[in-house]
Amino acid sequence: MSLAPLLEASPQTQVHAFAAMAAFALGLVQFAAPKGTVPHRTLGWIWVLLMLAVSASSFYLHGIRLWGPWSPIHLLSVFTPLALIYAVWAARHHRVRGHRVAMISIFCGALVIAGLFTLVPGRLMHAVVFGAR
Repeated sequence: MSLAPLLEASPQTQVHAFAAMAAFALGLVQFAAPKGTVPHRTLGWIWVLLMLAVSASSFYLHGIRLWGPWSPIHLLSVFTPLALIYAVWAARHHRVRGHRVAMISIFCGALVIAGLFTLVPGRLMHAVVFGAR
């Protein structure tokens, strides 16, 4: 494992990757920590901001092009902010189940599943995790 390929990438790619990695780690903390506490809410807002950074920065990445500069993964970049808005709304209105389902869905879809696709040979994160690109 070497961060060298990521550190040599464009600033947009770096922002995207580091925000995603931070959101992944913070998400795991949030799943394990007590819910409804001040730390949970504070870390939750940080997680939301990280996910917005991941989503926004993805519009500058065009490694896979199916529709002009866009790919199916960019649909997540549109879905994620909408789901975040709903998740925050649900939390503020004490709709715990809706909040939980939305946050777990965002974590699994935008971080875990999308993250696994970055490990395909030939992609940047494959080089970071497994070596030469």
